[in-house]
Amino acid sequence: MAFRIGVVSDTHGVVHPSLADALAGVDHIIHAGDIGGRHVLTALGKIAPVTSVDGNNDDSTGEDIVRTTIGSLRILLTHILPRPSRPDPRILASLQSEPADVVVFGHSHLPHDEVLRGIRWFNPASAGPRRFNYPVSVGMMELRGNAWQARHIPLDDRSVAALEKWMNQLSK
Repeated sequence: MAFRIGVVSDTHGVVHPSLADALAGVDHIIHAGDIGGRHVLTALGKIAPVTSVDGNNDDSTGEDIVRTTIGSLRILLTHILPRPSRPDPRILASLQSEPADVVVFGHSHLPHDEVLRGIRWFNPASAGPRRFNYPVSVGMMELRGNAWQARHIPLDDRSVAALEKWMNQLSK
């Protein structure tokens, strides 16, 4: 049986109608900021336990770091990174003091899944209001055997192609 973590970001106060279906059966949910209100965390909490970090639209700077281990996955959770190839010095300092398997971030509304320096850098994109022609999606991290796999789940039909178009644009 697989252990599954739902990954959400940038809801901006919106509980997307497809969110519960996309996250059905997860063991835990992490939210990478710009939550937009307690009602979002309450809705997610009805699906599974939630760990979150505030974003820059949550009366915060968006630069906080939350550390957690879920299953066997060591997670560094932040809102503003900004790029996996050039993370903010606070992220690098935190990783030097305490390793992580994955850095989960939001803010850009762009989907990202890349392994650099032995760390997975993952942004689920936005699960809130559509911005530009970016996808509306969530992420899923799943333990299969001894390996963690990650994927993005589109929340509407239009986002299927948008995920492909915008994936890993932060590495360019």
